[in-house]
Amino acid sequence: MVNRKELNPDGSPEEAFGARLRSLREARGWTQDDLAERIGYSGRHISAVETGRRPPTRRFAQSADTIFGLEGSVDTFERQWREIRHGVLLEGFPEYVGHEGRAAEIRLFEVGVIPGPLQTREYATALEAINVKRGTLTVEQAGERVDFLIERQAALARRPLAPLVFAVLDESCIRRPIGGPKIMSAQLESLIGFAEQPNTALQIVPFEMGERRPFDRLVNLLTMADRSVLAYVESQLQGHLEREITSVLPLIRAYHQLQTEAPSQAESVAMLNQVREGIS
Repeated sequence: MVNRKELNPDGSPEEAFGARLRSLREARGWTQDDLAERIGYSGRHISAVETGRRPPTRRFAQSADTIFGLEGSVDTFERQWREIRHGVLLEGFPEYVGHEGRAAEIRLFEVGVIPGPLQTREYATALEAINVKRGTLTVEQAGERVDFLIERQAALARRPLAPLVFAVLDESCIRRPIGGPKIMSAQLESLIGFAEQPNTALQIVPFEMGERRPFDRLVNLLTMADRSVLAYVESQLQGHLEREITSVLPLIRAYHQLQTEAPSQAESVAMLNQVREGIS
């Protein structure tokens, strides 16, 4: 194609939005004018959004979701629009969530806090409230983060075939008090309910494992329908999605070793009940 601009989805949230729009459009064999006619904008406008020269509006994002059948999913253009507007999500995380919504198996490990897919709204709100107090987020941005989390959870629950979800949590996750006794007690009760579901498994890694615990920060592993495995890890400032099997395989092995050494689900639920009873 003459004068076709190469897109860099890693360049900015706007460029990621545009690259995805072009990819979905071309997958359907549509020209920019074809999409423009369907979506109610000009072909020039479509070009400007695809190349990152014009940021999308909420109306544009919602129209794109309707045209491409993304309404009700976690990986919507409207979600990307919110990221552009507020910049509230860690770099690399939105891409991970898109894959999470299609994964056949989800393996979670976390230290210090309950993983997002297992958080209650009240627990998540308490976590974000301290960011507002520190001045790192506005009240509106904190609300966007919580809403995104609840939307992410709902999208997983709506799937016709629920994914298998394995959660291995460091003991610090259940002993670190977040939001006060009432919120923390309800969060632990929710974890116990999670363990009772037919497609889930929950294990708590006790402090006594010491140096045998292989991970010191969040590690998520996604097994996709084609049995490929993606890994997602986070630092304080950035998330990273890894697809190369040479990098993913050591994490898979370490996760399985951790599951082998950690107490059983029954023992873990007993620990949860003990901790919950001790909350006053």
